[in-house]
Amino acid sequence: MELEDEEWELCNDDGFVYKRKRRRIDPPSAAAETAGAEADQEKRRRERKKQTLLKLKAKYEKEIREWELLSNTLRSMQQHKALQLQPQPNQNPSLPSTSTSSSGGSLLHDLLLQVEAQEAIIRDISNLCDVAEGVCFKREQQFKQSLFDLPIWASPLELMQVLCDD
Repeated sequence: MELEDEEWELCNDDGFVYKRKRRRIDPPSAAAETAGAEADQEKRRRERKKQTLLKLKAKYEKEIREWELLSNTLRSMQQHKALQLQPQPNQNPSLPSTSTSSSGGSLLHDLLLQVEAQEAIIRDISNLCDVAEGVCFKREQQFKQSLFDLPIWASPLELMQVLCDD
């Protein structure tokens, strides 16, 4: 009789009491299946996380390279302008001029050189702005395309398939 009682269990379902046969759960296989499924989920989650981080890393590395290129371009322009602004060896601004007309001419010449140098600097900065604007435009286009590539714009059937895949 005891063997018979071990095979049955009492169940209480909202006041309705009944007997049912005990379910035999094979602990090693059930635990292994559950652990295997959890391990697969964890593995897929880690793989997705790894892929996302690799994409993010590539994106930032590309952005860093672009900023380094802009920085190096600006630095080279500044060095080039500094070399242009240095006085020529045959010109000696410390020597006093002998006549007032020649001193006025050299002053005018110096002012014209300064204006030309400023114009070149403004032109270089304008070029840098054009490059930066081009980079921003390209990034904006990529961002817009990523939004257009979202599955929400697909047909309802494709959208449901994408939503059900995860």
